[in-house]
Amino acid sequence: MPEIQDISARRASLSAEQRARLKERLRGANVAGTRETESAIPPRPQKDRAPLSFAQRRQWFLWKLDPARTAYHLSGGLVLSGHLDVEALRASVQALVDRHESLRTVFREEGDGEVEQVILETLPVALPCIDLSTLEAGAREAAIEHEVRGIRTEPFDLTRGPLMRTVLLKTDAQAHRLLVVMHHIVSDGWSVQLTLDELAAQYAARVQGRSMAQPALPVQYADYAVWQNRWLEGGEGERQLAWWRDHLGTEQPVISLHTDRPRNADGRYGSARVTVALPADTVARLRQRAQGQGATLFMALLAGFNALLFRHTGQADARVGVPIANRNRAETAGVVGFFVNTQVLRARIDARMTLEELFVQTRDTAIGAQTHQDLPFEQLVGALRPERSLSANPLFQVMFNHVRRDHRSLAEWPGVSVQRLDFEEEDAQFELTLQTLELEDGSVEATLLYASELFDRETVERMAGHYLSVLRALVEQPQQAVGDVVLVGEAERAQLAAWSENARCHEGEQPVHRQIESHARLKPSAPALVFGDEALSYGELNARANRLAHRLIASGVGPDVLVGICVERSVEMMVGILAVLKAGGAYVPLDPEYPADRLSYMVQDSGIALLL
Repeated sequence: MPEIQDISARRASLSAEQRARLKERLRGANVAGTRETESAIPPRPQKDRAPLSFAQRRQWFLWKLDPARTAYHLSGGLVLSGHLDVEALRASVQALVDRHESLRTVFREEGDGEVEQVILETLPVALPCIDLSTLEAGAREAAIEHEVRGIRTEPFDLTRGPLMRTVLLKTDAQAHRLLVVMHHIVSDGWSVQLTLDELAAQYAARVQGRSMAQPALPVQYADYAVWQNRWLEGGEGERQLAWWRDHLGTEQPVISLHTDRPRNADGRYGSARVTVALPADTVARLRQRAQGQGATLFMALLAGFNALLFRHTGQADARVGVPIANRNRAETAGVVGFFVNTQVLRARIDARMTLEELFVQTRDTAIGAQTHQDLPFEQLVGALRPERSLSANPLFQVMFNHVRRDHRSLAEWPGVSVQRLDFEEEDAQFELTLQTLELEDGSVEATLLYASELFDRETVERMAGHYLSVLRALVEQPQQAVGDVVLVGEAERAQLAAWSENARCHEGEQPVHRQIESHARLKPSAPALVFGDEALSYGELNARANRLAHRLIASGVGPDVLVGICVERSVEMMVGILAVLKAGGAYVPLDPEYPADRLSYMVQDSGIALLL
């Protein structure tokens, strides 16, 4: 299950001096707005129903659009070894559902199209126990995989519930697997950790015969939803929106990563992942550099990701989605619900900017976003109105998520050894997500989640290597320009050298345009080029290329003159290439699918004299 670490928690890890410097940067915030933001969330007047939060409205829309999609299923579980008290476990899960209204919530659409969340007074928990322990090893593993896939991929009905499913698999006499799946509309990463902690405490109390006295929750998620809707009607929502408008500007570019295969029109892809461990020395030096700059490890890792995106796209304006826990009010800390918000952090990069400059810019952007974190992402999308498309997420298309994993509650299960059970996502929410996982021992893993229909695994593995190269450069050569960082490793350099060296020698061979001229003289009617329904003979191809070549020569094209060719794959593209060669120049291919700012950079950097 994904976990989301709040920026405020990262801020808590700073030294006293760094927190003082951070406080100084935050003094520009509106005082009246701060008082409004920090006001307590009151209990809602109507206990059995409430409006949807803005995040829930988006989830409802996505579910209505495609009820079978699993991209927003939060799934995971526990591997339990030892004597398990199944009835105590079932009672503990029931206690979770009784305590947290979100786990008893369903959604109803009224006749006017308005949707509200309905909180059921009671919801009995079903914890079926499936005994697979008598099967042979091979059959047992196949059965486990079948059951896991079934519970994870079964669609949720948001109108009927329940929106949390649990299954217990008995895999041996002293071994079980607890599988849990929740819909994102009632939960988030913080909630996942919360349920694990409470489940361990509930189970321990029951097994040990203790009473589990928990203080009543000060608020429930539905209280927050009511408060959020009212809060946005006040001046603080407008103040925060003004900051985000200024931060993101009026243009909302779509990031265009180079893919191995064309994009789907509906934007739906399966998910795959590549994980690498960050070198311990690099992580230690990143932490040291971050502390020296009044920043956090999260900010350093994000700065590296921004540099990676620039090097892979050439786009000077990078937008990255960053999830935050959005629990900056004390009363929400212990509540299960969909609090998580997504911020869009913008980086403006050019090839000559130093890594240090990019790091400082990333730090300041993250701090500014932290002081304006309450504005729902959905509200921001509605206000900025970016061009909408099924094939691209609005405002950002790549995500960065920094996670801290806390396994301490796994040791609190009496008589049972417990391990976390994580599953790979079935569907990709975005074309590319970088998730960095900070473990208890301080080590960090980086996982690139990617759309498997778009990228080959080898492509993403190279990208992961490039990310490590950027991070090393950030700590070893912070004054190095972003465009000068050497990304390729030894294996890639060897491959490039192999591709570049041709030991074969063809004496007397002519350039390709001369060979085509020879074929045109010998076999002018022979087919030379076919594209779709259009075909040219050697004679026709040579004649068209000659006409354009004379035009280019008259325009000054000759040896050492570069001519840009920006045209889709077509007959005209081949005529243009041959014409440039015939004129004695060299051509610079420009893919019209590239973003405009990247094409502009390529035109300026190459120094072309003409453009076809």
